[in-house]
Amino acid sequence: MPALSTIVVFLLAGLGILLIPGPAVLYIVTRSMAQGKRAGLASVGGIETANLVHLIAAALGLSALLMTSALAFSVVKYLGAAYLISLGSYTLLRRTRHSALSTPTSQRLSQLFTKMEDS
Repeated sequence: MPALSTIVVFLLAGLGILLIPGPAVLYIVTRSMAQGKRAGLASVGGIETANLVHLIAAALGLSALLMTSALAFSVVKYLGAAYLISLGSYTLLRRTRHSALSTPTSQRLSQLFTKMEDS
């Protein structure tokens, strides 16, 4: 069993992560202000579903598999790089202007649940 000091440090780090707003919190607040409570709740649902999938994958040992298999780690690494390159290419080729002060466009609740980007 971990020492009490280790548990306390872990809990304090977890609390710090919960209290510091990150991109997900800013996204939810922006959507809620622009489209209302239902849009904010749809955004929360999508983000938390993704977190649940990540948690289940970690609990099933995917993290351990990636740590022990160089091939599996390389596959995931290159798939992630390809995904980021495709997102960057899409953004560069879109040719729309975004203002830092612009209000996000209205989206359907299903879109808010499935993607986390302003378009």
